[in-house]
Amino acid sequence: MRIFYRYTRFSVFVFYLCFWTLLFGSQKLVSATVVLPLRTKKAMVVSAHPLASDVGLQMLRKGGNAVDAAVATTFAISVVEPFSAGIGGGGFLLLRDAKTGEIKALDFRERAPLKATRNMYLDAQGKVRPNATINGYLAVATPGTVAGLYEVHRRYGKLPWAELVKPAIALARNGFILSSDATWRSIPGYENRKQAILTNPAARAIFTRDGELYQPGEKLVQRDLARTLTEISRNPRSFYTGNIARAIAGDMAKKGGLITLQDLKLYKPIWRTPVCGNFRQAKVCSMPPPSSGGVHLLQMLNMIGDTDLKSWGWHHPNAIHLMVEAMKIAYADRSQLLGDPDFVKVPVQQLTSPAYAKLRRAEIDMNRAKPASEVKPAIMKKTQRAPDSVSLALRQNLPPQVTGVDALRAASRRVPVRVTRRVFMINSPPPQLPVSPRPLVSPPPRESTQTSHLNIVDEQRNAVSLTFTVNLGFGSGVVTPGTGILLNNEMDDFVAAPGVPNAFGLVGNEANAIAPRKTPLSSMTPTIVTENNQLRILLGAPGGSTIITQVLQVILHILAYNMDAGAAVSVPRIHHQWLPDELRVEPFTLDALTLAELQRRGHKIQQQTSPWGNINAIVVTPQQTLEGAADPRGEGSPRGF
Repeated sequence: MRIFYRYTRFSVFVFYLCFWTLLFGSQKLVSATVVLPLRTKKAMVVSAHPLASDVGLQMLRKGGNAVDAAVATTFAISVVEPFSAGIGGGGFLLLRDAKTGEIKALDFRERAPLKATRNMYLDAQGKVRPNATINGYLAVATPGTVAGLYEVHRRYGKLPWAELVKPAIALARNGFILSSDATWRSIPGYENRKQAILTNPAARAIFTRDGELYQPGEKLVQRDLARTLTEISRNPRSFYTGNIARAIAGDMAKKGGLITLQDLKLYKPIWRTPVCGNFRQAKVCSMPPPSSGGVHLLQMLNMIGDTDLKSWGWHHPNAIHLMVEAMKIAYADRSQLLGDPDFVKVPVQQLTSPAYAKLRRAEIDMNRAKPASEVKPAIMKKTQRAPDSVSLALRQNLPPQVTGVDALRAASRRVPVRVTRRVFMINSPPPQLPVSPRPLVSPPPRESTQTSHLNIVDEQRNAVSLTFTVNLGFGSGVVTPGTGILLNNEMDDFVAAPGVPNAFGLVGNEANAIAPRKTPLSSMTPTIVTENNQLRILLGAPGGSTIITQVLQVILHILAYNMDAGAAVSVPRIHHQWLPDELRVEPFTLDALTLAELQRRGHKIQQQTSPWGNINAIVVTPQQTLEGAADPRGEGSPRGF
């Protein structure tokens, strides 16, 4: 019966692939094809745009290393994907040194201005003002992209800085043709952001013609941005202390924004220790807080553990059910415990420990989908014991005064596990519910297309995995006049009020509250996987709250299902983020048998009309061949030699 079931599901999936291709053709409105990976021996670049990948490859051919190629590719993306990422935003990167095997993480995420206040987006009644965190000058956080790129180049680059910026200058000055293959990441796909762009005269002049966004096949020229990039190529500090900084701060002062010269002058990228964990024979390293990506990626992988997914088959109901229940637990924890580690204590070690995952895995009923109301985030509570004698306890709706040993005795007779300094209690009281007109039960807008990711491997096997963003499509809709710099709306990634969902439907609490110079919590998940101290996978994605689950699924596709890079990034995906309580699936993801079985277990399935994300990856095969693939949902492309 199992063989018949798996054969039937595979046949249905093949039918869907053929149907997608016939129905949607080259428009790529859904994941219509499984792309073939590019295979090379020496070096590779994969990014979200073929012009940017060309630039990265050009740097590698000139003798540059992975850092040089990453810097040049990032600047190029800032020109050719202005709606998704740019020098007016920020991001994270992971860097692996081939000689030492050491992996380092750089945080160049945007930060709240000095004048930012906890309740800056609330009205007199304490309600979040609609769109205040999304559109206009108050939505902008201090950008970090230029500082981050200069910092990593200063330490590890080989080619001259100006040489790396030159291709982006040419693309901005001379313009480039928008792809005639319309994807959901094309500029016309941002019709919902058009009004924000039209409201800002400088943005309107660059990105629209006669009140309409530029269309496929038209040329986009950004001369102001070319001049800004030219100045950055001569002096990158100009963005923070020179003419560019004065232009940004001056416009902010005129238009009611918060960023000042002091904010820009004080901005510094931060080197952080990546979060790493083991998954079967692999070591998975990803971005630590203030990204939630690495913590929850490892948390979900730990809960899945050694489960033989392959014996079930890809997208078998059991496999989907296990992933989804793990996703709920991880995102529940995200809502309470994650924030900027320079401002709050984030229990990274505890959340990523196999012991904690074992306790949470025991909560998963393989025959029943738990409603979100029954999936509780862990809370940290200081124990009365000595600091070196703390336990991990499972709490089962006990009164708040029942703690310590009493809680352990009441917690399913599980043996306490030593951790450090704090105690976890699961099934704690539910989080605060929203006090805003934005209800938790309503789905967020269509999955976000902004943000961009790139992967680089050079001939020495040095590697860079980098994700950066302006947050929502076209960021805040604000362009600083005369600079061509499109500014982010990253302030929306803070918690405007406890329990109130942001534009992605994510909820948070005190840990991610607004404070001056604080970094908003992120989902960006640049990731490097190694096996036996050898490079194995680089990957990352855009997609807002779906980024972490995209990366999870592609890692499983490669390590558990033995897919090549092309199949791994192409096949349909699922997503659950605890709240809203729904299992989102891409078009034509589930066959009738799987759909019926998941619904029988209690999953609330939302079949989306559009795909999400634009993940890309580089895989190193056992034969040391590089396999690169870009998601067919976008227009990205691998390049290599």
